[in-house]
Amino acid sequence: MPSDAQLLRLAQRVGRRLLHTQRRLATAESCTAGWIAKALTDVAGSSRWFECGWVVYADAAKRRDLGVSAAALARHGAVSESVARQMVRGALVRAGVDVAVAVTGIAGPDGGSPAKPVGTVWFAVALRRGRRLEIAATRARFGGNREQVRRKSVSRALKLVLALAPG
Repeated sequence: MPSDAQLLRLAQRVGRRLLHTQRRLATAESCTAGWIAKALTDVAGSSRWFECGWVVYADAAKRRDLGVSAAALARHGAVSESVARQMVRGALVRAGVDVAVAVTGIAGPDGGSPAKPVGTVWFAVALRRGRRLEIAATRARFGGNREQVRRKSVSRALKLVLALAPG
């Protein structure tokens, strides 16, 4: 499980990459409840590359604040590729940034189902390349308790930003 020091090192790498490429980042978080934004803003000078973040636990907040469609929520559920993609697109467009990351999942200890067990997390990362928007989405299933699932999710989200955003 990633330690606070490991999360800080990852966030510092993200910051250096964004600063080097003159990009700004926004976050859209459900199950991590702002922990990605917290990890990023633990880095001194993060205001040079971190724009803002949304914590959208309720489906109504996902719709209202990020433009996630009611149809996607009804058809696929909040923990889905479709919703993660819409969250990241909404964050990128509303913040006017070049990079965004979104996470939605089931941290537990309850809320899971056979189709979506506790520890299921969807991630999406968006990168604006001129007029083109590139979105990558991926699903993970993490073991452990609520804090462990959330901590692992923060780490994975930061690594996904590093993988998508060129240096």
